Amino acid sequence: MSMEEIREPTFLVLAALADGAKHGYALIKEVEGISSGRVTLRAGTLYAALGRLAEGGLIHQSGEEVVDGRLRRYYDLTEAGAEALAAQTTRLRQNVVEADRRLRARARLGKAPA
Repeated sequence: MSMEEIREPTFLVLAALADGAKHGYALIKEVEGISSGRVTLRAGTLYAALGRLAEGGLIHQSGEEVVDGRLRRYYDLTEAGAEALAAQTTRLRQNVVEADRRLRARARLGKAPA
C-alpha cells in the first residue's frame, strides 16, 4: 500500500493504533473520537482496511480473547506501520503549512477565504 494513496479512514485507523493494540469495536470508537465524529467506520469498511494494512505489513494481529461468547481480535502497529504513519503525518503537516501560508498571502491581498 502506497502511503500516497492512503485515505483518511485508513490514516485514522493507523493513528488509533499508535498508542497501543485495540480490537475492532474500540478502533471504530477511537476513529470517531479522533475525527470529532466526522468519520464513522462501519465494520465492513474497518475489516477491509485492517486486511489491507496487514497485507502491507503495517499492522499485525497481536492477540485475541473471547468476551461474552464472541471472539475479539486485537491489532497493533508494526514498526513499518509506525514509520509509515510518521511519514504520512509529516507529509500532511507540510501540506497544512503551505496551505496556511497561501491563505495568509490571500488575506494580505484583501481576498476573503473561499
